[in-house]
Formats: sequence, structure tokens, C-alpha cells
Amino acid sequence: MSDVQSLMFAEAASAPAVVAAQISANREIVRAAAAHLRALDPPFALTIARGSSDHAATFAKLLFETRLRIPVVSQAPSIATLYKATSPRLKGTAVLAISQSGRSPDLIETASAAKEAGATLIVLVNDEDSPLAALADFLIPLRAGPERSVAATKSFIASLAAIAHLVAEWQQDADLLGALDGIGDALTDAWAQDWSAALDPLEQAQSMLVLGRGITWPIASEAALKFKETAQIHAEAFSSAEVAHGPMALVGDGDPILAFAPTDEAAAGFGDRLAAFVDRGATVIAAGGEPASIALPVAPAAHPVIGAIAMIQSFYRLAEQLARARGLDPDRPPFLAKVTRTL
Repeated sequence: MSDVQSLMFAEAASAPAVVAAQISANREIVRAAAAHLRALDPPFALTIARGSSDHAATFAKLLFETRLRIPVVSQAPSIATLYKATSPRLKGTAVLAISQSGRSPDLIETASAAKEAGATLIVLVNDEDSPLAALADFLIPLRAGPERSVAATKSFIASLAAIAHLVAEWQQDADLLGALDGIGDALTDAWAQDWSAALDPLEQAQSMLVLGRGITWPIASEAALKFKETAQIHAEAFSSAEVAHGPMALVGDGDPILAFAPTDEAAAGFGDRLAAFVDRGATVIAAGGEPASIALPVAPAAHPVIGAIAMIQSFYRLAEQLARARGLDPDRPPFLAKVTRTL
């Protein structure tokens, strides 16, 4: 394993400072967007995203639906780009477009079509000079700075923080707003957590399941993607509520499972699902949950939303270590580029 620090490591390590600065710099921008959205009172919302940003969109869906009681639909870009079938019923709705680069043609075309149909377009993007940013009714910069690692880390965490910030202002949730003020410290604590106990069972793994539920479901989805991208492990993410509907039958003795335990209402029944996997002989690697074959430490968090974001920060350190342990370069995953061009 090389001792040379990867770009992935350096950029993930910078996330606490990036996010703390973002929350401070975006206060008035987010407050104005939230005030507009409260007045708009949209009947539903759409999300537009790909890859890691789509996992952030799932995070937004969960917060919108549980905290704002607004149903959210993920808009497949092909609806606009291939089928030219953007709904004419988007007037008065909110559309959330999330992108690191803001330059993927399919996202730009999809967002433009939604705006032309009358939706209010909120754009979360790292590149404020991008074409997607130029379309925004409300632009919420991620402020992650240049991201040179192909595998997104700090921009994903910045997206989650920006979403939580928007929801907290929209809902006028003093507890979540207060917790966001301390998110930099929470992420710093998360980065310091030692998850190296998971390296041994994962180093030779060819396939695995990654579990979450509720607010940790998008965290599990992002982790599964990073296992594929950087460690070349066929990882699939499932909600613990869905995994028993077929996928559980594939798990046998010694098979690895990584679980991200929620700390809110979604915690109900999560331990029972982990126990069922332990009983099957699986190697259950659990961040914050019990029972577990390997228990990974998690940073204490003042709020379940912040706790979920902190888990992916801890995971990124593990993912970078695992890639190098498997003889791979985490900065050069095959067949990937920063800007994905899809029709």
C-alpha cells in the first residue's frame, strides 16, 4: 500500500472546513429561497441528478417528505432528453437540480424543460459559472472548491449539508439550524473515527450488500457506489425494510454486509434485520448498530440528520484505504470522468 496521500483522501479530509464555510456563506441565500418556497407551498417537488448527486437527491426526498410533508419525484433526465415528455403540470412546483459540475447536458436540458413548464428551479452546484447555475431561480452554491478526484467526496457531503440547510430554513427548525452550526466539528470527529477493522473482511470481497434505512438509505447508496468505483466490489444498497424481499436469500456464511444504522424513528427494527444476517453467518460490519460481527465507531452527533452525514465522512476514509489495500488507485477509477455526458 502506497504512503502517498491520494486526492480522494485530501478532498474528503477537507469536507469539515468546506461545509462549515458553506453554511456560514449561504445563510441569506438559503433563507431567501426557503421564504419563497414557503410562500409557493408547492404540491410536490422534483429532483434532477445523476450518480452521487442522485443519492443526495434521495436524501432531499427523505427530508422533504418527513419534515415538510411534500411528496418528491425523481425526474429521469431521459423523459426530457429522449422522450421530450416533460409534464406540462409543473407550474407551481419546486424542482431541485443537484450537480457538481453543472455541465452535464442531460441535466441542463431536463432542468430547462422543467423551468419552461413553470417550475421554480433551485440549483445546488459546485461550479457557479456553469450552464446549470445560469438557469436557476435560486442558486445555492456548494462552495466545495475544485474537486480533482474523479470519485466525488466533499461535493457530495456539501450537497447533503446544503439540502439540510434548505429544509431547516424552509421548516424554520431551530434544532436543525443549531446543529448545522456545529457540522464542521461533527465531520471532523467523523473523519477521526477508525474503521480499519473493516479492511480485512472487505479486502478479498467480490460482492456485498450495504444497508441503511430512512435517512441512512442514501448514505448506503453512496457507499455502494464508491465500493464499485474505487474498490471494484460489486456492492448493492438496500433499505433494511426491503432487503428481505429477495436479496437476503443471496447472503451466506462469511458474506460481508456494511450497515449504516439510523438514529431516528427508522432505527425501529434495524437491529432485528442485522440479527437475522448474523444468524445466517454473514459478516455484519455495522456503523452504530447492533448486533454486529464488527462494530464501527461513529461520531456523536447532536441531530440524526447530522449523524447520517457524518457517517459518509467516516466511510470515505475507509473507501480510500480499501482501494489502496486492493492495489487500486482511488483517484483513477476506470471508465469514469468528472463530467458525464448522457443523452
